Amino acid sequence: MARSLSELTFNDNSSSAFSACNSDRSGEFPTPSSQSRRLLISCAADNSDDFIPQLISDLNSSSIHHQKQAAMEIRLLAKNKPENRLKIAEAGAINPLISLLSSPDLQLQEYGVTAVLNLSLCDENKELIALSGAIKPLVRALKSGTATAKENSACALLRLSQVEENKLAIGKAGAIPLLVNLLENGSFRGKKDASTAIYSLCSVKENKVTAVKAGIMKVLVELMADFGSNMVDKSAYVVSVLVTVAEGRVAFVEEGGIPVVVEIVEVGTQRQKEIAVVILVQICEESVVYRKMVGREGAIPPLVALSQSGTNRAKQKAETLIELLRQPRSNNVSTCTS
Repeated sequence: MARSLSELTFNDNSSSAFSACNSDRSGEFPTPSSQSRRLLISCAADNSDDFIPQLISDLNSSSIHHQKQAAMEIRLLAKNKPENRLKIAEAGAINPLISLLSSPDLQLQEYGVTAVLNLSLCDENKELIALSGAIKPLVRALKSGTATAKENSACALLRLSQVEENKLAIGKAGAIPLLVNLLENGSFRGKKDASTAIYSLCSVKENKVTAVKAGIMKVLVELMADFGSNMVDKSAYVVSVLVTVAEGRVAFVEEGGIPVVVEIVEVGTQRQKEIAVVILVQICEESVVYRKMVGREGAIPPLVALSQSGTNRAKQKAETLIELLRQPRSNNVSTCTS
């Protein structure tokens, strides 16, 4: 069953930190003026049902020009009128659009990716798009497409990941290292899209381990440390998911995450402080070594302050962490038990 973005959370307010990945993003290539009139007509048309069969026929044309025009109009029809998304899918557009995702013509590929993204905004289309074989070509576009195609591929994969059964398939198709690369090297919009997709995909343990092996912790710690990046919240929420596995905790500590998160507890926003203390509880619960490291960073004074003035959840987590840090330091507790 498809789920909304708000249902990706673990009883917290993390969804508000992420990109909704629900807007049409295609504009890297200019639209020739000769096409403008037809595009405007198709976007404004109340009788889109009359356009759709011809557009699908054009998707199958041997002419790249006709394919581009059709893909562009389909993405606009799907963008501007939500009711068109199911109509377009039911009329048979998904398979020919997926074939465009492997086109060597980068403009055609981008239009195809964006059309698939817009169709995936309809919950009823998600399973059909995945079953029609969209995952692997979307991953290829994420690797070699234009900047816009990469961002839209990340968004489309996010939408498909809202069907639980697709998460592992997306991970196995090689999406996660590419999303990590987009998170590290993409535009701000690309970073947002990548973090949102990774957050969704990493509710599956196998994908968490894959993300850690792909070097995501170094990227996340750097983004959390940069308060000007506007990525502190998003990065911290992804970290909170990854440190639920032993590999994630080890990588987080090795990449210098503890002092960064302690600083967030001290000077971050209320939401940042809350998720930061959640992370610290997760890494300290079963590790005396990590508790000592957190204590040495001077965490107790800001935790005491948070326990008195934070959100209800932050207060509870801060109190739990203070108790952990003050426990007798027995050496019988594992440093990285999963």
